[in-house]
Amino acid sequence: MNDEAEDLDETARKLFSGPVAFLKSAPSLQFLPDAAVPEVAFAGRSNVGKSSLLNKLTNRNSLARTSNTPGRTQELNFFDVGEPLRFRLVDMPGYGFAQAPKDVVKKWRFLVNDYLRGRQVLKRALVLIDSRHGIKPVDLDVMKMLDDAAVSYHLVLTKADKIKASELAAVDEATAAEARKHPAAHPEIIATSAEGGLGIDQLRRAVLEATL
Repeated sequence: MNDEAEDLDETARKLFSGPVAFLKSAPSLQFLPDAAVPEVAFAGRSNVGKSSLLNKLTNRNSLARTSNTPGRTQELNFFDVGEPLRFRLVDMPGYGFAQAPKDVVKKWRFLVNDYLRGRQVLKRALVLIDSRHGIKPVDLDVMKMLDDAAVSYHLVLTKADKIKASELAAVDEATAAEARKHPAAHPEIIATSAEGGLGIDQLRRAVLEATL
């Protein structure tokens, strides 16, 4: 790792160890906060481990609510990072929940699509993929939404501690191959574990780089 990367890692560690606070939930675009600072959004299938990863990323136990009920969060949740404010993290509603009524799914698609297309301060999206299952068709749908909206995004593997190293390597390779087919996808795949801390420094650096 070069000196510049080490400096970024240290800056990111200090930043995420400092003030991080929930700002507001937005059930529709009219409730979005002022577009004052860069934003990085987290997207992923329900139960992909998004809340756990957000908590680990920010050194908090309960910043983002974890739930065993898929599809519980149907709002955009905004978190302020830094004091003075440096950027915001946006927890997007989980997608792909089988039990959700069609009107809920439709509302999700309109909310997310409108946010992606109209938010000038959105600098990067992180699309979380369960490493035990790899990319699913519903993930490809979201990747296409991001491609069409010209929003740069990272593919992030979650729960990497739940599978063997050889299986993780295969999933990583397959995910990278898929990323190369998408114009807005970043070539770097980040494998993470909210429990063990794998990839968290790398993820923090990616978030920080996106907001500079």
